[in-house]
Amino acid sequence: MFYHLLYENLVDTFSPFNIFRYISFRAIYATATALLISWVLGPFMIAKLKQLHIGEHIQEEVANAQQNTENQNKAGIPTMGGVLIIISVLISVVFWSRLDQPYIYLMVLTTLWFGGLGFLDDYNKLVKQQSLGLRGWHKIGLQTLGALAIAVYLYQWGTAHGGDVVTRTSLSLPFFKELNPNLGVLFIPFATLVIVGASNAVNLTDGMDGLAIGCTLFVAGTLGIVGYMTSHNEIAAYLNIFHLPISGEVTAIFCSALVGAGIGFLWYNGHPAQVFMGDTGSLALGATLGTVAVLIKQEFLLLIVGAIFVAETLSVIIQVWSFRTFGKRVFKMSPIHYHFLLSGWKESKVVIRFWIVGFILVLIALSTLKLR
Repeated sequence: MFYHLLYENLVDTFSPFNIFRYISFRAIYATATALLISWVLGPFMIAKLKQLHIGEHIQEEVANAQQNTENQNKAGIPTMGGVLIIISVLISVVFWSRLDQPYIYLMVLTTLWFGGLGFLDDYNKLVKQQSLGLRGWHKIGLQTLGALAIAVYLYQWGTAHGGDVVTRTSLSLPFFKELNPNLGVLFIPFATLVIVGASNAVNLTDGMDGLAIGCTLFVAGTLGIVGYMTSHNEIAAYLNIFHLPISGEVTAIFCSALVGAGIGFLWYNGHPAQVFMGDTGSLALGATLGTVAVLIKQEFLLLIVGAIFVAETLSVIIQVWSFRTFGKRVFKMSPIHYHFLLSGWKESKVVIRFWIVGFILVLIALSTLKLR
């Protein structure tokens, strides 16, 4: 909004408004705006959720471990705080992005669809007292429907580079940068899998104070940096990555807003948490990260920087497979962060160490950009 109002309409009257043309400037203030909104609205949101008696239900085994390691009972702490993240991100994006870019609306609709799905799941669990929320196949079906719509849109109308090899359906492989396989129509199921997988991976990671949102900050920040790089022809050429001006503009601003909103939410979600994001936040965050990765052609970079999310998902798959096949559990409990909790680690120790690993993954992911 500010780009159109101040740069396009008033720059001839007041030349300093020229600064609004730069992605870097708007990305910084998108971060600050989202942070301020989530920071200010946080206490009101927490109080409202308490008033509505929307509190978290904790599994008995986990609750006992938390009680033993840190003498904390989390039952009843307000959840559905993901609404705060979504509001902060969307307001900031509207303020600081170029509204003539179609991908902005794609990101907004992605956030609303998956956030709305998570809200429905939380509502069924917490308000209607249906402990399992939506049926699993209902949730997966609705996630797939939304992701499929995104994938089809990008396949049909996504931005393509003018080169002979780089197209909207090509893949970028971090360690094989000269190899860009073109998926063709197979791009649709591939992109759908990335988005649905990312959405569920963040959802599975959301189980400890600050864990999911902290890891999300690392991933969003990395994708935002790479998105910014894709918007500059010289940088993209130097790093041998796709030059996608429109997706770079959009994802850099969106990821910056997501980082700001996430930091503001972490203020209240850090240990000891005052509010949880619930499925409302986790499904939306994961889906937007997956969508951004598809937009900037960095789906495999997402696997690297988001390896914690991948590990959490794999731990659940391995646990279920092992129990059904051999009648034995590999982990004390899955997702894997609960394994460490039940092994006697304090929750804050688990979270901080996962954050450290997340930061290391950022360094690894960014280092792959220069490998040829």
